Amino acid sequence: MEVKAALKYLRIAPRKVRLLTDLIRGKKVEEARTLLNFSLKRGSQPLKKLLEGAIANARHNFQLEEKGLWISEIKVDEGPKLKRWRARARGRAAEIQKKTSHVSLILSGDKKRRVVVPGKKKVAEKEKVPEEKPKIKTEAPKPEREIIPTKAPGARKRIFRRKAF
Repeated sequence: MEVKAALKYLRIAPRKVRLLTDLIRGKKVEEARTLLNFSLKRGSQPLKKLLEGAIANARHNFQLEEKGLWISEIKVDEGPKLKRWRARARGRAAEIQKKTSHVSLILSGDKKRRVVVPGKKKVAEKEKVPEEKPKIKTEAPKPEREIIPTKAPGARKRIFRRKAF
């Protein structure tokens, strides 16, 4: 069962909201709520309100319990930009774009249709690790005689020279 909720015209840039949505994507509802409660980002409060609305939709419209819900999909799209102007040097004007975001959230409650989060591996699909052969240690041959650098006592090494001697 999928439950949808949307938040439109959020006056925060999509790039900033995506930081939070990436944090909660694929998590259970309780864990996502906790992450948003303790996040210091400005977009956490509107996202938490959207999540609460989606939970209320699931409870009221589909009679689903909160414990079995998780965030199967959450995406942030760019909304319209508010164009403003600011005075600059030599009588010019520069445009300022105040960006808005559209956030859409889908909660799932059926474990058979669970969406796999990209980047995470399933527990059942463990990769077989090839057995490593024991490495044979070989030592490098030692030089027949040691080379001792010759340096005059009290001499300093010069890094920058004007003339080569």
